[in-house]
Amino acid sequence: MNRISLFAVSVAVVLASFPVRGAGGDDDPKHHENFAKCAKTCADCQLQCDACFHHCAKLLADGKKEHAKSMQLCVDCAELCSTAAKLVARHSPLSALACEACANGADLCAASCEKFDSDMHMAACAKACRQCARECREMVKHLVHRVNQRTSGSDSPPTIVRDRLTSQRRD
Repeated sequence: MNRISLFAVSVAVVLASFPVRGAGGDDDPKHHENFAKCAKTCADCQLQCDACFHHCAKLLADGKKEHAKSMQLCVDCAELCSTAAKLVARHSPLSALACEACANGADLCAASCEKFDSDMHMAACAKACRQCARECREMVKHLVHRVNQRTSGSDSPPTIVRDRLTSQRRD
């Protein structure tokens, strides 16, 4: 992720904490469903990655050195998933940042595990990672959409922030 995109996500996260008036507010059940679904998907992926880490460690101990990278990616992805699940579950203003990192980590882990597609543990991990990455990206879209709703109302942020977000959406 480049610095400009990271800035846009950071701004989106800060703006996500602004109160919303009208449809789509914090009392909106769909809003809570989005958070709950993402948190569960991240937690499920964390479990799969931790199990796959254990599996890769056994394979590595048996001399299969080609599993070293997957083992490291699985444990790292599990940490990102755990963090994202916790932050999203409590509707943290840092949810978008955690989800962005989690999605990127899950993509890397899935790609590594997919190299061993005949291994059921690796295939299950890759599938969970792909689902997690997809759900995390949906969560980021949801949060950015909410920011866009907020910036069109009376609580809109300063013009420079709106302009920065608008330019990022065009890229």
